[in-house]
Amino acid sequence: MLYVVVILADPKYESRLNLALSLNIYVPRDERFGHLKLADFLSYALKSIVQVLKPEFESIFDKTPNEFDSFEDVLKLYEGGLEVPEGVVKVIRDNVPLEMLKEIFRTDGERFLKFPLPQVIAVDKFAWRTDEEFAREMLAGINPVMIRSLEEFPPASKLDPKVYGDQTSTITKEHIESNLEGHTINEVIIERKLFILDHHDALMPYLRRINSTSTKTYASRTLLFLQKNGTLKPLAIELSLPHPEGDQHGAISKVFVPEEKGVENSLWQLAKGYVGVVDSGYHQLISHWLHTHAVIEPFIIATNRQLSVLHPIYKLLHPHYRDTMNINALGRQILINAGGALEVTVFTSKYSMEFSSMLYKDWVFPEQALPQDLLKRGVAVKDSSCPHGLKLLIEDYPFAVDGLEIWFAIKTWVQDYCSVYYKDDESIKKDAELQSWWKELREKGHGDKKEEIWWPKMQTREELIETCTIIIWIASALHAAINFGQYPYGGYPPNRPAISSKLVPEKGTPEYDELLANPDKTYLKTFTSQFKAVLGISLVEILSRHSSDEVYLGQRDTENWTSDAEALEAFAKFGKKIEDIEEGMKRMNNDEKLRNRYGPVKMPYTLLYPSSEGGLTGRGIPNSVSI
Repeated sequence: MLYVVVILADPKYESRLNLALSLNIYVPRDERFGHLKLADFLSYALKSIVQVLKPEFESIFDKTPNEFDSFEDVLKLYEGGLEVPEGVVKVIRDNVPLEMLKEIFRTDGERFLKFPLPQVIAVDKFAWRTDEEFAREMLAGINPVMIRSLEEFPPASKLDPKVYGDQTSTITKEHIESNLEGHTINEVIIERKLFILDHHDALMPYLRRINSTSTKTYASRTLLFLQKNGTLKPLAIELSLPHPEGDQHGAISKVFVPEEKGVENSLWQLAKGYVGVVDSGYHQLISHWLHTHAVIEPFIIATNRQLSVLHPIYKLLHPHYRDTMNINALGRQILINAGGALEVTVFTSKYSMEFSSMLYKDWVFPEQALPQDLLKRGVAVKDSSCPHGLKLLIEDYPFAVDGLEIWFAIKTWVQDYCSVYYKDDESIKKDAELQSWWKELREKGHGDKKEEIWWPKMQTREELIETCTIIIWIASALHAAINFGQYPYGGYPPNRPAISSKLVPEKGTPEYDELLANPDKTYLKTFTSQFKAVLGISLVEILSRHSSDEVYLGQRDTENWTSDAEALEAFAKFGKKIEDIEEGMKRMNNDEKLRNRYGPVKMPYTLLYPSSEGGLTGRGIPNSVSI
């Protein structure tokens, strides 16, 4: 069982705090925020949003049916702030310290809730609506770990047909072949040019229950074609609902294809919005919370319990655990708890944690290695003639290109370091602390998976090196790529909607007539309520920030972490390699031929730049999951 599961009835697990009285959450003393780090600020900023902003704005929007009428209304959040009744302003000012008020709510004394301009709309306010940008963000956005090669057509389902009936895709060759640059479907599959963003099987078992809440959304499949210019072209979006007569009858699906004009274009924009909703929720609950925050915590606990502070592997991994237990404990109290902020701002609502826990069954430790992940998703193939022995099928895949450089830099550093202390495989087997650490990690930390045969045996140096590289990758670069773009991309809710409140309007209904008359208003009413937009923006702005004393990949918070000259020399080599990699990323971002690095929004891919200043930068790889 994961250490991060909360069962309130069992005294061995965390209890819920009365947040009105205290945020003194227990974590071991040496894991507490003990430096400039957000410490009080982060804790009380989140508390202010959840306890003060949330109820006050709920009361406003319960009494007024005010929604955004146009995209210009949304832009006022960044250009002039939101007009808020004075009574509500007084309540917030009375409950939030002045310095926090300025930081969280961006008050300028005249207007309230004025937010920084998100990068995705900084240059062009509407380029996010293009098909090219919609597809590009699957490669360079905040959830670039989902897209995979499509190897069969039509897309199939792995759901049990005895329970869920026929879930095979209803997308046909007639929907897409006219957009394949003269190729047939069979040809583009053989040439590995057809890709899919698939949120069907993960969501369908939950969709009936999720749609019984205020959410109204779909399971989705999005097909894309790799064009000659290196960009992806969306071909079709399939939106599916459970059959009204029961799950065993399969899915009811609609297919939408790109159109440039008329109501068909309006429906296509809606379809892209539903894909954004599902992808946003999957990103927050699975890619972000589960696959970085949650899975790393058992490693931290086992390391502290089983490895001496003098043990070389403790010294290697300790920087990559900084603040993680504290931020996870805070998150469980304020963000992912029942009725918490995440349930309000993500489409899965009260099923969020159940959904996340259910998908833990698919987590496989060795597949968290970036090369293995890319191979599994079919976006890379082994090729000894290519750098690192891998050929990317989408050559201009910013997350993968930059990520592989970081991955192999980490692996080289780990190999150099471990070689100082372990001269052969026998020294791994005889290290009693190391073996106890690995046993506890598998049998208790990730105990639900202790019977899985894919765990490394921890009998060789290569197994130790690969294991430590995966741990460092998850805690540093993977989390950075997934987290610090939340505000640059998602700070503008129409680009990354997280909740949908209506289904696609049917012909002959008033909603369809409204779509014909005012498609932008229909889009905003479907995806972007004022209350949830303001709450969501407030949260992702805080969670996308670096503290002023952050320690980044290639750095240590003390020079005296070891007295071993060989280890210090290896670390200096690693730091220099990280600096060189960042310079290479900057050069690629200036290459106009690499369109996926910049996109129609003219926003360079910086999420894997290792260095950063403090604040909201959209770059920087902290050593650890620290926010």
